[in-house]
Amino acid sequence: MPERRILVLHGPNLNMLGKREPAVYGKTTLAEIDAALEQAAAKLGCAVETFQSNHEGELVDLVQQRLGQIDGVIINPGALTHYGLSLRDALAMLSVPIIEVHLTNIHAREEWRSKSVVAPLARGQIAGLGWRGYLLALDYLAQELQQ
Repeated sequence: MPERRILVLHGPNLNMLGKREPAVYGKTTLAEIDAALEQAAAKLGCAVETFQSNHEGELVDLVQQRLGQIDGVIINPGALTHYGLSLRDALAMLSVPIIEVHLTNIHAREEWRSKSVVAPLARGQIAGLGWRGYLLALDYLAQELQQ
């Protein structure tokens, strides 16, 4: 069976994990999350490509470039969760499962945070489990793509 290819997208400000409000977002850095994903992917027989940008257009460009080349997407859109319509439209072009991940429970925070423009496209959403939510999403996709 060919290796499953998972694209992991990190939205704005996630490059500041470990420094930005650690009481809210934790002390784990984005580099540590990406390394954990790569390690887990190797054990699951997957390949992960991780990408972070503070610019919506760069995320859109990458999604468009990977059309037909990926088997699944894990995305933490950051603030783009609530208003990133061009990112949402790019994701809508994909015919692969998408899992939306949030470090915090966006439904238990300010009301505006609970609205996601990505959620209607996603197979599921993992929120509030910190950086481990990414690993759960990867495990789900690896198993789902084996079927």
